[in-house]
Amino acid sequence: MSTKLDQELADAIGTQADEAPSSTPGVVKMAEPAQATSPTTKSPRNLALLVTLLVMVGAVVSLFLVGFKEAAIYATAVDTLAKSKSEFVGRKVRVEGELVPGTLVKRDQPCEYRFTVHGKDAEAKLPVRYAQCVIPDTFRDVPEGGVQVTVEGALNKDGDFEASLVMAKCASKYDPSTHQMTDAKGAPVNMPIN
Repeated sequence: MSTKLDQELADAIGTQADEAPSSTPGVVKMAEPAQATSPTTKSPRNLALLVTLLVMVGAVVSLFLVGFKEAAIYATAVDTLAKSKSEFVGRKVRVEGELVPGTLVKRDQPCEYRFTVHGKDAEAKLPVRYAQCVIPDTFRDVPEGGVQVTVEGALNKDGDFEASLVMAKCASKYDPSTHQMTDAKGAPVNMPIN
């Protein structure tokens, strides 16, 4: 009876009893579990995952290469831009120069500023149109000149520069010994109080 019970128990567990009799009566020798075989070929699922990941990485890399090219801004001086205007038409450009004294004009309806910037060579001039109502406080038309300006925008077909951003460098310096602001020549500057 014990061998029949052992056989039923082995069948219930799902293992096969060994055909050879055991040395101990009533104990059934269990079969050894099958050895796991290592796959020699990659499954199609793993290959599909690898291909998907490679496509995603390629898409991200191409997005960076193409997307950032549109956002790039070319920085140049007024002299360089004036010599090769056709090369920069419609392209985002940042230009540095000096405000030509007496050229800053404001129009109220529609609100815009117009001025001219020149480079190291006083012959190279660039007319600028800035269609905004607010300019930096340091951007002032000074009769003696010397106001350094950086404009960012695009050159149109007519040769005018359509600025989207205007930045002015402060030509005055603070002298801690006298507690006063001085211009580039060392003369005291009276700052307006807003």
